[in-house]
Amino acid sequence: MPWKDYELAAMKRALALAARGRGAVEPNPMVGAVIVRNARIIAEGWHKRFGGPHAEIEALRSGGRRARGAEIFVTLEPCSHFGKTPPCADALIAAGISRAVVAMKDPFRKVSGRGIARLRKAGITVDVGLLGQEARDLNASFVKLRTRNLPYVIAKFAMTADGQIAAASGDSHWVSCEASRRLVHKLRGRVDAIVIGVSTAIADDPLLAARPKGARVAARIILDSRARLPLGSRLVRTAREIALLVVATRSAAASRIRALERAGAEVIVQPRRGRVDVKSLAGELARREMTNVLVEGGAQTTGSFFAAKLVDEVWIFIAPKLIGAGVSPVSGFSIPRMRNAISLKNVAHEKIGSDILIRAKIPR
Repeated sequence: MPWKDYELAAMKRALALAARGRGAVEPNPMVGAVIVRNARIIAEGWHKRFGGPHAEIEALRSGGRRARGAEIFVTLEPCSHFGKTPPCADALIAAGISRAVVAMKDPFRKVSGRGIARLRKAGITVDVGLLGQEARDLNASFVKLRTRNLPYVIAKFAMTADGQIAAASGDSHWVSCEASRRLVHKLRGRVDAIVIGVSTAIADDPLLAARPKGARVAARIILDSRARLPLGSRLVRTAREIALLVVATRSAAASRIRALERAGAEVIVQPRRGRVDVKSLAGELARREMTNVLVEGGAQTTGSFFAAKLVDEVWIFIAPKLIGAGVSPVSGFSIPRMRNAISLKNVAHEKIGSDILIRAKIPR
């Protein structure tokens, strides 16, 4: 259907409001809502934190009695079930809303279509699909978690202009500039988990914490088939302060597993020998309601997530440096013919300090 200018403007505002909840509402979706009367926005709201009032409730509280007979524009189908809060659909009916414009149906099976049906049964006009793709892009991680039972995976790496993440010696401090590193800390502050391989953990002795703290405190996940992570590493020394999950296999010695657990780490032992199965790990993280996972390397770990077709988005920092032979950002994963290469979509690039950041989605 052709949408009017005020309708487009209202939904764009609702989407902008929804994005404010990023990092604070997961595993719930980001949702924004605006109430419109006579083509003018009279109230607005967004889902601000997990367990808090939903966007529709915030907007209704702001609009008060003016909401009766008005239209509401909401980025996601209003819920129809009791979760952390009562059903939003019932609140809209009680407030006397005359029309609801919904960007997208909720993919969550307890809601999908039921909220819209409840509104229509109460006599409220409901139109669906305005800026629906934008709404799906905004909540891509929620959609993946609820429809595929997998977390949304972001692969991040910094490389030189000639495509190396480290020199041949292994030295990588620092490929990217300080401004890029600050941005990575912001990204860390909105994800549920950060994944690296044990070789990177041993070589760099990272803390993997956001500085300053963000809306979330990410669990540190180490792919460590033989449980080699040193007990004196910063990761283990802080395991009682920030969650540390070591993913091992049957190749690990029981004594090493017990030592890590005594130090405060949680150890998952997969029933296999050899390398960690990242697809199985991703399923476990989804069961724990981890919505966004950041893979920070090294090359073998990043490659394993690409090989398992788990990566949804890439953040590639390109520094204006040349080092010749070095370490590739992705290994253990290859596509033999250029015509079969992964063609990134929704590609965006920006200058971050002296670096260039490329952000893009992996098509499915």
